[in-house]
Amino acid sequence: MTARHASDWDRDAALTTARILLEIKAVNFRPEEPYTFTSGWKSPVYIDCRRIIYFPRARNKICELAVEKIGRHIGFETIEAVVGGETAGIPYAAWIADRMMAPMAYVRKKPKGFGRNAQIEGDVPEGKQTLLVEDLTTDGGSKIRFAQALRDAGAICDHTFVVFFYGVFPGAFDTMKQMNLNLHHLCTWWDVLEVCRERPYFDESALREVRKFLEDPVSWSGSHGGVSSAEEAKALMKSKTEG
Repeated sequence: MTARHASDWDRDAALTTARILLEIKAVNFRPEEPYTFTSGWKSPVYIDCRRIIYFPRARNKICELAVEKIGRHIGFETIEAVVGGETAGIPYAAWIADRMMAPMAYVRKKPKGFGRNAQIEGDVPEGKQTLLVEDLTTDGGSKIRFAQALRDAGAICDHTFVVFFYGVFPGAFDTMKQMNLNLHHLCTWWDVLEVCRERPYFDESALREVRKFLEDPVSWSGSHGGVSSAEEAKALMKSKTEG
């Protein structure tokens, strides 16, 4: 029997995750009434990874795949602490930390304004190789802010893990790469579309519109009233942060 390559495992894990998300109805297609993200991008698709917490068998499988992915791509003894991003990343960080037998904390979106280390709860993993965990990422903006807060507090944060990565908006990988933050994920919208070929979860007209979006998300967003460039999205996020 031929040994399987890591890419084979990654693909199987991606499709399994996509099937779970579709089964528990965490996947939403709404081309006729697009969703608006915090960064200003318009999208006909939305993923609700918070639904996973309600389904014990689904979350157990996803956490199993997450820990296996972390071991394969980062290392089995590399990570010394797991930190969840407020709020959706907290349960995933807790489950993953428990399986990895690692300390767990969480990082706030903003400092609470009083007390020691006001942005990180639990304890500060100062000098420790820390894995930042969230449920998903669209353009990587929140990961960058959380990772910077951890680094400012003295943690070593070179890796972040999410269950779902949109995989379409420009600049996500580049921006994180510039700050030496490696993104690891289980599946993307392309994996969801591949699974949709197996079963008719959505009608064909909706799938066609989603494919148009995935092939050119910038133009799709701009033509539906959203931002039309990565620079515009960054400017909008900066104004919200400063506000």
